[in-house]
Amino acid sequence: MESNKVVVFNINKEEYGFPINQVVSIEKMASVTIIPQMPPYVIGVLKIRDELVPIIDTRTILFNNSFETMDNIKLIVTKAKDITVGFVVDEAKEIIDISSDYIKEVQLVQFKKTSYFTGVANLQNRLVTLIDPAMLFDSLEGKEDIKGHMLSHQ
Repeated sequence: MESNKVVVFNINKEEYGFPINQVVSIEKMASVTIIPQMPPYVIGVLKIRDELVPIIDTRTILFNNSFETMDNIKLIVTKAKDITVGFVVDEAKEIIDISSDYIKEVQLVQFKKTSYFTGVANLQNRLVTLIDPAMLFDSLEGKEDIKGHMLSHQ
């Protein structure tokens, strides 16, 4: 029985999980530097451990509305292929082991358009939608502009 360690987080009262092997750290939101001409889902950049990290408004991507306040929210910093990215979440709750037996592939039509949803964990009294953060970043329009900007300022 294979298990999957995931960092569980909340956005809009829904639970999601990133694979622990793609998570660099969980940080408190700090003051970001706003970069002009970036896509609307980019809040700005933040220096984390001497690296400039683009901060992505996950709520804008998933729910088409942005965070009203930046107080008490968290960043889940992940490593995509060649860039470190911070995803803003309401709350980073816990790290859990999920048996593969409880993970179902997503079969819904609207989820086919969002290949970064890798499955749904059907746990006791809760559902956790699993997301591949690298695939999520790769799916974003304007990701090349973000990468270009980060590389030119490293």
